[in-house]
Amino acid sequence: MASQDWMTKDFYAVLGVAKDADSAAIKKAYRNLAKKYHPDRNPDDAAAAEKFKEIGEAYAVLSDSKEREQYDAIRSMAGGGARFTPGADGGGAGFEDIFSSMFGGGGGNVRFSTSGGAEPDIDELLRQFGAAGGGAGGYGGRRARSPFGFGGFGSQPEPIKGPDVVTSATLSLRDAVAGTTVELVADGRTMTVRIPAGVHSGQKIRLRGKGRPGRNGGESGDMVVTITVDKHPVYSIDGANLRMDLPVTLKEAALGATVEVPLLDGTTTRIKIKPCTSSGTVMRVRGKGIATSKKTGDLLVTVQVAVPRKLSRAAKEALEAFDSAMESDPRASLAQEASA
Repeated sequence: MASQDWMTKDFYAVLGVAKDADSAAIKKAYRNLAKKYHPDRNPDDAAAAEKFKEIGEAYAVLSDSKEREQYDAIRSMAGGGARFTPGADGGGAGFEDIFSSMFGGGGGNVRFSTSGGAEPDIDELLRQFGAAGGGAGGYGGRRARSPFGFGGFGSQPEPIKGPDVVTSATLSLRDAVAGTTVELVADGRTMTVRIPAGVHSGQKIRLRGKGRPGRNGGESGDMVVTITVDKHPVYSIDGANLRMDLPVTLKEAALGATVEVPLLDGTTTRIKIKPCTSSGTVMRVRGKGIATSKKTGDLLVTVQVAVPRKLSRAAKEALEAFDSAMESDPRASLAQEASA
């Protein structure tokens, strides 16, 4: 952006901040406006795109203390805060005096002139000043950087990371446990993506560099994949563990038994049910859960006493006899505990 444009552009008004606003207020205003007018939120909106550019120009200058100081000085010239004459012969302050005081000296060998009262070319003045001041204190050797490539002289645009791409993948429980390779369509592209073992529903996987390309040499964005795992009739995922319900008979729960339990890989294992095991008791089969890069989980087996839907006459009589033989009422203390 030509520095002579600074005379006509009110960057404080663009950002909606006071001229004495601190850096935090300027940054906050910029973030709010940039979010509002960002091209991703206003596609094909030329007015929003132009506003976004203006916001970037303003922030690039006001967020840099040296740029802001220079901008304020130039705006002061335009606003009548200082009067300029072609040189000392007119009795007023010459441009060399003003720029020497503004930029800490080094301007004594620079000669500026105007003719016929014409408005000075600020860019030309600063180029001359940079040539005289050199890289140590002048602006000639300075390479300012900003997110939008505005501000400073000889400025270079800041690398900007590309936007992320959001998509989703639905897996079977077996694929979620073992890990799998899926083909995803996102942002108009078809990509083959490796899903690691042990993912669960609602989990978000970030794939670095699989998003949209960056700008000005910036890195590509990421792909964010939200995982959904289909329900399985037997197993469910709990972190690195697998869970399942194990139906047992009343006799097995009351008297104890050794029963066979199926595993996800198609094999089986045997677990021992202790006598007088209540429904809802959780038993742990170690090392039979999900194998991830960090650890291998367990299989958590929840005992569920199966109640038959229909009973024969003999079964009913047997249960009546069993109930009569019971020595205690399982709800004897329930009312008292409930009122505690």
